[in-house]
Amino acid sequence: MNLYIIHGWTYTIEPWTKAVEALRQDGVKVKQLKVPGLAEPSRKIFTINDYVKWADQNIPDGSIVLGHSNGGRILLNMLADNPSKLKGLILLNSAGIYTPSRKTSALRRLSKLASPLRRIKPLRKIYHKLIGASDYSAAPENMKKTLANMLESDKTLNLTGIETPTRIIWGENDTSTPLAQGVELHKRIANSTLTSFPDWNHVPYINHPTEVAAAIESALKELV
Repeated sequence: MNLYIIHGWTYTIEPWTKAVEALRQDGVKVKQLKVPGLAEPSRKIFTINDYVKWADQNIPDGSIVLGHSNGGRILLNMLADNPSKLKGLILLNSAGIYTPSRKTSALRRLSKLASPLRRIKPLRKIYHKLIGASDYSAAPENMKKTLANMLESDKTLNLTGIETPTRIIWGENDTSTPLAQGVELHKRIANSTLTSFPDWNHVPYINHPTEVAAAIESALKELV
């Protein structure tokens, strides 16, 4: 079995090592793609269309692909443009659902109140932790703008035309992309299933690599 993986918002694919090794030991041929600007450095400011073009060029037609978090967002946008591109899709704690919330508004207000902290270098990490923006704080300037572009793209993502067989895998302890977003993806993607795991968080491939590998293999067998 062959599997392409597009990682989420991370600057190294190293955390995937144990899960990928477990997959390969069971005969899965894994190809990990490095997302430009993240695991593949770039100074460019990317739009979702840039990433869709990149994914389309690097993933052969008829492939089975797994997308985690932002990687899932990229794949969903690619399939919205080209529904017949993939044989199968696996979404692991995927981004892509736009969910305006009171929490977001509260974080913005807290950001304004705590903003003096960011002017003091030793307190910057505290500031970003307070507003729940660790991904944002870790990003270089071009990728901060890229992240804003990614979040904005969720507002217009139309999933209704996606017919690719899709297996949605989710961690119930995910606070970055809560399970409710996985449920919503399942509702909007016609040919999809949803399986959740109570002990998993947003990055289960770190804390539960063998379980993640087993869940991925199960999904692969259904999609092959």
